[in-house]
Order: sequence, then C-alpha cells, then structure tokens
Amino acid sequence: MKIACFEDLCDMAKRKKAAVAVVEAADENTLRSVIDAKRDGLMHPLLIGNSKKIERLLTNLGADFSRYDIIESGGADESLACAMTLIHEGRATALMKGALESADFLKAVVNKENGLISGGGGKRLSLAGLFQLPGYHKILAMSDMVLNTYPDLDGKKAIIENAVGMLNLLGIAEPKVAVLAAVSQVNPKMPETVHAAALKKMNQTGEIANCVIEGPISFDLATSARAARIKEYCSPVAGDADLLIVPDVAAGNILAKCMTGFAGAWTAGTILGAKIPIILTSRSSESEDKYYSIALAACVAYE
Repeated sequence: MKIACFEDLCDMAKRKKAAVAVVEAADENTLRSVIDAKRDGLMHPLLIGNSKKIERLLTNLGADFSRYDIIESGGADESLACAMTLIHEGRATALMKGALESADFLKAVVNKENGLISGGGGKRLSLAGLFQLPGYHKILAMSDMVLNTYPDLDGKKAIIENAVGMLNLLGIAEPKVAVLAAVSQVNPKMPETVHAAALKKMNQTGEIANCVIEGPISFDLATSARAARIKEYCSPVAGDADLLIVPDVAAGNILAKCMTGFAGAWTAGTILGAKIPIILTSRSSESEDKYYSIALAACVAYE
C-alpha cells in the first residue's frame, strides 16, 4: 500500500495498531488525541503517570477510563523508566511524550543505558514530518526541522537514510529527495550546496540507496513543475519531490511553520533512528497534529 494522503496513513495505522507508551499522560491535549486514535483503532495506548489525574481527565473528555491501560507512576523519572521497560519487553512499539519537558524526555531517549539508540533505524536521531498541503499533489515529507541544528555531511546522510526508510515503509519505494539550498549551483561559500552535491554523488554511487537525490535545488524547483519548466531545470525530482532535506534547523522550522500557518497543511511527525518511533509533539500542538503523528508512528513502528 502506498500512502497518498493522511486518510491512507490512518488506514495503514489501523492494520498495525501499535502499542504506544504515553509518558506522563495526564495532559488534556495529549489525551484528546489518544482518545480519538484509540476510538478509530489506530493504537493501543499505555498511559503512564498519576492514575487519578489520568482517570479524571479521561472522564472529563467523555471516555470510560476502565477501558484504558493506566500504569501508576510517582513522577516523570519513574514514568520514563516504566516506558523503557515496556519497550524492552516488547509491550510497547512506540513512545509518546505527555506532560513533561522535551529536554527531559529526550535525555532519557539518548541515555545509552536505556538502549533505544542502538539498532532499529540507526544511531542518529532525526525528526521527520509529513505534510498534506492543499497546493501540492501528494504527501510531502521534510527533515530535520527540530533535532539536528546544523548537521554536517554525515549528519545529513543519516537524516536522509532515516527519512527514506520511513517513506519506504509507507509504500514509497524510490522517494525523490530534494536537498534544499537557496541556489541550484554549487557555491563554495555556501556549505549547504557543497553538502547537497556530495549527497547526490553518494546516491549515484549507491552509498545512499532506495531513493533518488537531487541537490542543490531550490524549494520552487523541487515543488513546482512550472518553475522547473520556466527555468529549464531538468531532474526527476523537479516539481515532484517526496522529501525535502533542509540545510539547518532554522530553515526547517521556518518552512514547516509557513506550511502549517499560511499554506494550511495537515502535519504529522515522528522521531526516527531509535529502536522505536517516538512522538514528540509540543504540548501546545493541535490535537489533530498529535492524532496524525500517532498514526505515522504506528505505521513505522518496528515489530
């Protein structure tokens, strides 16, 4: 099955129905998305935290808490430890952040003693997002706009491999990868263009597989066939990109927020590169974004 829209994403998630460990689950916005995802058969939630608060919030949101697996915890550290145990026992196939700081959550994820960053999708964590845009003809992925601030060449190679692996699992066999820059020619004074050309070469020699890489390439050429025609830019990626690789976190953050804020994109995101997919949405994110992020994590959960 090839994912063409978020409805397809949810249909695939229903087939996998991942068990998701939700750390410090006593958070209304998080539980709202969990309730919806459980109702629609996208996931089986394992809610870790203060059981009384979780039960009260579920009740206030119109859910029957007796139908949920709720695991009592005495605080964030205990909740995180519990989630790690569930993962290593195979009882949880995805991890989700609830009401705790992102830094504390990620600290536990990268702690070597917890064993989440060995094996699985690789050793470097990266966040990949999916965007369904009214003005684009298919699902568009992007990475990395959160975790890797100024990735070097090796970092960008790992980011691409993580995201390509995700897209392969979503049924996109040879995703078209656009390594973005402000210009489409190599300029030694612009390191992102040098990186892009090197990544394209790695793809051509087979060092980066299961995709087609173009770069450096500007955003308009990557996403607009009309722009590519006018500028006489020939590439299989031009106007048809499946995956955008941004040069740094600032560019990625700005582009992602433009897509959601101005272009009306629906979005989903998950952290890749660990033994399991990790849902790290902001506590202020719309419950819809969390819902689709749950669906994405379920689709790429390792079994």
